[in-house]
Amino acid sequence: MQRKIIIIIYWIATGFLTVIILFSAGLYIFNHETAMRIYVNLGYPTYIIYPSAIAKLFGLSAILILKNKTLKEWAYAGFFFVTSLALSAHLVAGDGEHALALIAFVSVIVSYTASKKLDLF
Repeated sequence: MQRKIIIIIYWIATGFLTVIILFSAGLYIFNHETAMRIYVNLGYPTYIIYPSAIAKLFGLSAILILKNKTLKEWAYAGFFFVTSLALSAHLVAGDGEHALALIAFVSVIVSYTASKKLDLF
């Protein structure tokens, strides 16, 4: 594939991931009651809402800003686990809210793969 195409794919996937992660972190911080209901419905403890929001913001910073390879790898790994757990939790709960989690999961994989091809690490 041409480098320009991979760059476009990378930024589209990373853009989707960024928007979804910022949306979820914003929900956790600014609409805590709704986040609590979602977490309870999915069977997660509510005390991890704020730490999760902070970790998501740090992860985005590592992917978008930092040049440290190790931190980027850890951020992608964290997003892989967060999105795969969110997807499976929504599917098991049967709440019909799995589409955004699926988009985030695919975005993590595509963004990571494209970044490795572009050697952005």
